[in-house]
Amino acid sequence: MKSLLSYVMIMESNKPYIAMLFVQGVYAGMALFSKAAIAKGMNPYVFVVYRQAFATLALAPFAFFVERKTSAPLSYKLLCKIFLVSLCGITLSLNLYYFAMNYTSATFAAATTNTIPAITFIMAVFLRMESISIKQWHGVAKVLGSVVGVSGALVFAFVKGPPIKIMNWYPDIHKQNPDISYDNSKVEWVKGSLIMLSANTAWSLWLIMQVPIVKQYPAKLRLTTLQCFFSCIQSVLWAVAVERNVSSWKLGWDVHLFSVAYCGVIVTGITYWMQLWAVEKKGPVFTSMFTPLALIITAIISAFLWKETLHWGSVCGAILLVGGLYSVLWGKSKEGKSETNEQRSETKEETILESITHQ
Repeated sequence: MKSLLSYVMIMESNKPYIAMLFVQGVYAGMALFSKAAIAKGMNPYVFVVYRQAFATLALAPFAFFVERKTSAPLSYKLLCKIFLVSLCGITLSLNLYYFAMNYTSATFAAATTNTIPAITFIMAVFLRMESISIKQWHGVAKVLGSVVGVSGALVFAFVKGPPIKIMNWYPDIHKQNPDISYDNSKVEWVKGSLIMLSANTAWSLWLIMQVPIVKQYPAKLRLTTLQCFFSCIQSVLWAVAVERNVSSWKLGWDVHLFSVAYCGVIVTGITYWMQLWAVEKKGPVFTSMFTPLALIITAIISAFLWKETLHWGSVCGAILLVGGLYSVLWGKSKEGKSETNEQRSETKEETILESITHQ
């Protein structure tokens, strides 16, 4: 009985860790299943349409019932702002992301998500939403982390190096037309890498634009649902303009249907709630610390199941990516603690002054 109680207590205390491990596993699955669907011939723009449709349908009931008493009124001006934010962020970012999947790997897609904190920080500095204090260690850590993180993404994309041979399956793959396939794959890889980095830049811009929108409309679940709905409409127009073949829109009981349902319902729906819960329990820094796990999980599964080639240059780039990410997170954490201490000291000084005045 005691052992059972102790086991329950251990599980209860470790719930945030289990939740974040699950979330990163889901994100790894997103990169893997998305790549599988697109590799099987699904149009990337059509993929975004179906993903956003599934996400809207999954979130709408919760948004209606959970926040019906707390949601603020929606004005026409605010709706236009949400529409534009959805266009600049979600629609542009996702369409670029899935288009880049044609030319890159699932591992690279998972790796480049680690650049989002660094890119967001750089953009926030230029927009004067973030401050840099070079005189303090946390300011230096944020700047160096951003530079190292972006450099790691560039190394991962453009410096491959020799392949890491696992289970001797790579020699047979690279013997087929080595000269032609190498030149074509190199050009496509660079093209896909640049598009993928552009997608992450668009997502970073979307994160920054959320700050003023959330202040005007604090009902986060309804806001997310609205943005998914607007993004779905925008993506339909985009996909119809680019893809005129009706057969590209057909969904069967195959990897295409499973992938869009997985990305729409599981990724956008369940992980959204889990991350919010983890942030409330442990804070945003704790949640961000688990981000590199998606890269590790994706790389291992891709290497063993899909025989995706891993290169030493990619490994070095991934190490720089993760190092840069943790440097930025450490700097943000220390900055938050110093600001809290300053606020406490100011509060104490005000209390002392008030007591002296009353005496």
